[in-house]
Amino acid sequence: MTDRRHALTPEALEMMDTIARTGSFAAAARELGKVPSALTYSVRQLEESLDVLLFDRSSRQAQPTAAGTELLHEGRRLLAQMDAVANRVQRVATGWETTLAIAVDNIVAPRAIFDLIEAFYALRCTESPDAGPLPTRLKLRNEVMAGTVEALTTGQVDLAIGLAGSPSLPQGLECAPLGTLEMLLAVAPHHPLAPLPEPLSMQTVAQHRIIAMADTAQRMDRHTFGIQPGQDVLTVPSLVAKLEAQIRGLGCGRLPEPLLRAHVAAGRLVVKRTEGMTSTVDLQYAWRAGPGMGRALAWWLQQLESPVTRQALLEQHAGLIL
Repeated sequence: MTDRRHALTPEALEMMDTIARTGSFAAAARELGKVPSALTYSVRQLEESLDVLLFDRSSRQAQPTAAGTELLHEGRRLLAQMDAVANRVQRVATGWETTLAIAVDNIVAPRAIFDLIEAFYALRCTESPDAGPLPTRLKLRNEVMAGTVEALTTGQVDLAIGLAGSPSLPQGLECAPLGTLEMLLAVAPHHPLAPLPEPLSMQTVAQHRIIAMADTAQRMDRHTFGIQPGQDVLTVPSLVAKLEAQIRGLGCGRLPEPLLRAHVAAGRLVVKRTEGMTSTVDLQYAWRAGPGMGRALAWWLQQLESPVTRQALLEQHAGLIL
């Protein structure tokens, strides 16, 4: 039992999570800064200590076995609890969290997020010049759709910005409105939909490839928006990739109106009115509530109460020029 307990280190649990998340030993090794052979050896050592097979070697993908899946589930829970304990200890001592993890949905303007990060790090200059840097480290995650909700509900982050719609959140989590974003169908000038009369019907749009962002949820049901039955789909990992694909005429799709402005003005994209499709999305931000809230989370929530900040998080896509 002692050997098994010693085998289950935070590093081993992080290694398991990275392999499962990246889908291969080679990709996990690159992310962890190890050579693949060293990572494979570490997994075998862990399997020998636990006397179980954690990954199915018969597949090209790193597929966890039933035992591996259970270890992943419990390991993620343990890592979250370790982080929570470290945060509580730090808050007791200074009022500041050790780490503040934030999930930002890809639909949120990155420039505004980094403006907030810059302002947060500047706090060390105003609170106490002799105190040095803030003890809180920021950990930023980029998520898409249900992945943003999942990161918060599974305890991987303390704050999530850009949740779509009105998500059902478990007890202990609170949310507030971020704002409403207009989403418009856009195509390249040389795309077959560009010269067609408006409004376009859903049947007409369905005849052409749509560019969709991949939902980053691992356990929750993944969402798809605007995809018609039988429609060809090109799935991309980010809003920047979606924008690039549509400018190249590889397909159609909805993009945030602030992101479209400069590209429409420059003639790179054409907005097409449609019938029978929702053109707006309501966005929220949510956080882990409860007594003893740390000063870092409190600061971020205070910034998000500002209408100017919330508008910037939706509007500053306008600066994204490829």
